[in-house]
Amino acid sequence: MLWQTILLALREIRANTMRSILTALGIIIGVGAVILMVTLGGGVTVEIARQFDSIGGNLLFVNPGGQFTRRASDSRNFKMRDVEVLRRQLPGLFGITASVGNQAEVVFGSKNKRTVVIGTDNEYFRVRLWKFAEGRTFTDGEVLSGKPVCIIGEEVRQDFFGAQSPLGVKIRVADISCEIIGLLSPKGKDIFGNTEDDRVIMPLRTVQRRIIGNDGINTIQISIASKADIEPTKKRTAEILRELRNVPEGQPDNFEIDDIQSFSAQIQSVLTVMTLFVGAIAAVSLVVGGIGIMNIMLVSVTERTREIGIRLAIGARESDVLMQFLIEAMMLSGLGGFLGIAFGLGGSALLTPLLNIPFVFNAEIVVIAFVFSAFIGVVFGYFPARRAARLDPIEALRYE
Repeated sequence: MLWQTILLALREIRANTMRSILTALGIIIGVGAVILMVTLGGGVTVEIARQFDSIGGNLLFVNPGGQFTRRASDSRNFKMRDVEVLRRQLPGLFGITASVGNQAEVVFGSKNKRTVVIGTDNEYFRVRLWKFAEGRTFTDGEVLSGKPVCIIGEEVRQDFFGAQSPLGVKIRVADISCEIIGLLSPKGKDIFGNTEDDRVIMPLRTVQRRIIGNDGINTIQISIASKADIEPTKKRTAEILRELRNVPEGQPDNFEIDDIQSFSAQIQSVLTVMTLFVGAIAAVSLVVGGIGIMNIMLVSVTERTREIGIRLAIGARESDVLMQFLIEAMMLSGLGGFLGIAFGLGGSALLTPLLNIPFVFNAEIVVIAFVFSAFIGVVFGYFPARRAARLDPIEALRYE
């Protein structure tokens, strides 16, 4: 009997294919939007995690200045002694490095470009998890003397040398003739969409003396061995720097400490809010779709009044008629759910390559979306089904 009821429902849907699809349009849009957003959100989450891992997951960035800085002297740069004190007094470090950065003109032959020039030490590559495609790091002598040598990123190599090896070649960075001793492996874009491969890295003293013109340090990067030590290390770093920079008690910090994990959590929070927002819109669409199904089912009951009367007259029970129309409503909304799933997954497959994020299939949300769409059919199909089941057989047979 149940199988016959399903066949009857399929026959009615197939007899009015276009009307059935238009009726389920709200369900299609709602389910498709949810799956599209969740799939894209999953891809963004995976890509952000990959980028954070490439930076260094347990990383602190310490910069001079702060939200409440009032005087120019409050935002003065760090000194190398600050880094040395932090290195001695902070427990559980994976590494700590100091750096200065500036935009500079880089020239090779007839080619030139402006790029980021970073002055630092070898600990920078360890802290930032940089790997080398070719060449070597700085020697101790090069770091101490500020020798004009440099390590370049993949984008700089491609712009100046194409596929050729740049090792041993000299380029001009600002007014410095600089020998290339290393080539970094490509990392791609960071979380802000900026490429990390367009940079030239030189010894700290070289950049300080010959490009910046002072011995200041504008960034300290601290890599922590354990994620559990991030907050204690942030607190201890702030205490040490307040003492070193003579910040009076009760006054705000004249430096900022940002950690990758907190930034990642903020991005995840934004993604969650966006997903909930789209989910709310999709829920409205599902409700509208459910109302559309109810309306069409009421029309269908009116159109098939004589058919219902005949069924009741030859012995069908009210529960049989009720079940017939409920199954029809469920199949209609289930069809919308199936098409919505296809729309969501298809749209995700097209958009993920354009957004440069991985396609992350979430089987759980697909199942939930389909079950929920069928549930919408039950909820909004019940009233038309009950109306059909309670028709008076005699009055139904008289209906023209």
